[in-house]
Amino acid sequence: MEKSNLHTYDHYIRALMDISEAITSDLFLEDLFKLIVMVTAKVTGVEICSLWLVDENENPPLIKLKATQSFALDYVHNRALRLHEGVVGYVLSTQRPYVIDDVLKNHRFKEKEMAGKLGLVSMVSVPLQGKEDKVIGVLNCFTGKPHVFSETDINMLTAVANQAAVAIHNTDLIIKTRVIERELQTRKQIERAKEILMQRRDLNGEEAYRWIQKRSMDTRRSMLEIAEALILSDEL
Repeated sequence: MEKSNLHTYDHYIRALMDISEAITSDLFLEDLFKLIVMVTAKVTGVEICSLWLVDENENPPLIKLKATQSFALDYVHNRALRLHEGVVGYVLSTQRPYVIDDVLKNHRFKEKEMAGKLGLVSMVSVPLQGKEDKVIGVLNCFTGKPHVFSETDINMLTAVANQAAVAIHNTDLIIKTRVIERELQTRKQIERAKEILMQRRDLNGEEAYRWIQKRSMDTRRSMLEIAEALILSDEL
């Protein structure tokens, strides 16, 4: 392997490490998305990197632009494509990398006006393959000059994309777990507060719940805050 290729290889390994570390951090998903495109753009030296993810909550499902380190904000906002639309949809459906020598001459590339304004030329698009070989999104890299993406480039970028997919999946699970834990804690505190009200005011369970709910609305505080205040006063 040539020295320049070895240097590039080291950069890709660093990128994998950076993304892997994010899995165990307290990053929210938006922060993680930004980290992925920034790290990928930095280690590859491309002009622009963009991250698209499948949103299965939509009916039918769409693939949405989640992060880029260079596009204008008005372009990123609510940007979505159908699952088989454009280069992103093609890579998603074939589950294989796709290389374009000149985006302005490629029939699958739909954003020619944007590419012309930004001076984009070559492109490589790779799928984000998560667990059980499920493709959850696509990572796009653009250059400002004609560029030939080698097989090594594509393999390394695919490794980064797959690591990113794992990071996104695990971070999403962590966030969902925390949300469930908070919901369970809230229910537990409200149940304890209901018991206190039932004893103090001779209320039944439904009446006690409505009392907490009304107090929450009147004071513009959450039901959890009202419940915690009741429990604290009972302990005192």
